[in-house]
Amino acid sequence: MGSNDELKSEALLEQMKHHLNTDQGKAIAKKIGLVYQINIAPKKLGFNEVAYTIDLKKGEFKKGEYEGGKADAIFSFTDEDFLKIALGKMNPQIAFMRGAMKVKGSMSAAQKFTPDIFPKPSKM
Repeated sequence: MGSNDELKSEALLEQMKHHLNTDQGKAIAKKIGLVYQINIAPKKLGFNEVAYTIDLKKGEFKKGEYEGGKADAIFSFTDEDFLKIALGKMNPQIAFMRGAMKVKGSMSAAQKFTPDIFPKPSKM
């Protein structure tokens, strides 16, 4: 078996770097203007999480925890559930109610966290 720390989400999140430099990405950053930290667990929520920062104030994405103070909202997902949400296959509110997504921080900031902020997968 492959290494456990290969997250399927990583590929999509890596596209975020490029996406935030596009006009569409810049428009989203301008509209939202919040900082999100996403913690993704390979299998079980809360275990062996990998942190990513989506800074929609600066229009930047990086692997690792947010270092500029406190993120506006911090999300925890499993790898699989994050992909479902980012690709618009699962509604974030439903995920939250089912316990598939944990949120810390501002609820109003969390509500602006939608599949719209992510790049669409290239294959249609």
